[in-house]
Amino acid sequence: MARIIEICANSALSCVEAEAGGAARVELCAGIPEGGTTPSYGMIRTAQMLTQHIDINVIIRPRGGDFLYNNAEITTMLHDIEMAKKLGVHGVVFGCLTEDGSIDVGLMTTLIKAARPLSVTCHRAFDVCRNPFEALEQLILLGCDRVLTSGQQPDATAGIPLIEKLIRQANERIIIMPGCGINEHNIARIEAETGAREFHASMRSVVKSRMVYRNDNVPMGAAAPTSEFETVQTDRHRVAALLV
Repeated sequence: MARIIEICANSALSCVEAEAGGAARVELCAGIPEGGTTPSYGMIRTAQMLTQHIDINVIIRPRGGDFLYNNAEITTMLHDIEMAKKLGVHGVVFGCLTEDGSIDVGLMTTLIKAARPLSVTCHRAFDVCRNPFEALEQLILLGCDRVLTSGQQPDATAGIPLIEKLIRQANERIIIMPGCGINEHNIARIEAETGAREFHASMRSVVKSRMVYRNDNVPMGAAAPTSEFETVQTDRHRVAALLV
């Protein structure tokens, strides 16, 4: 069976690049430095207009930080799910925990019910849950379609042992999709050692600004990771390398 590649896309143009590189699906996100937050209506709609056949999943995450949400944030998530359904995207991606690090079964039930018939992926909230084996069974009972995980490690290579165990436990009842740090150099190893068939990767390259006049002394963010005159975008050539 051929690998299924999902790309973490940070813009409409990244969706175009992901499709051109042969990815089957994107997870469309804003706020990548925060780990991904809900993209705008405009970003989602533009991504749909500029692509032909790639599946678009939308992250539903109202802020960075932990996955314990208050009532205002839950209301926001429900409105964002409603927006995604009206736009006709393929799926949504979210994850919610209780204060003790367990899957918030009640809230997940509410969000999943609101999301259907869209596909539902539980994101890397799973990677900071207290008991991944118990959480996996809960997500299966909830009817999630897949779990995105780095194996509760900083990257999926380090998480190989747990990912392999989760795939065996899942026994095809849910898709376990390794993600975080996957690239053209390590995907074959992760595939061989875990048995995974779906993979989540970013595959971005730096895009230089077209600005001629530049003032490098005024950062726009509290902790800008790069120059204000550089952005990153999915690279179709790097995506294609994942499928070799």
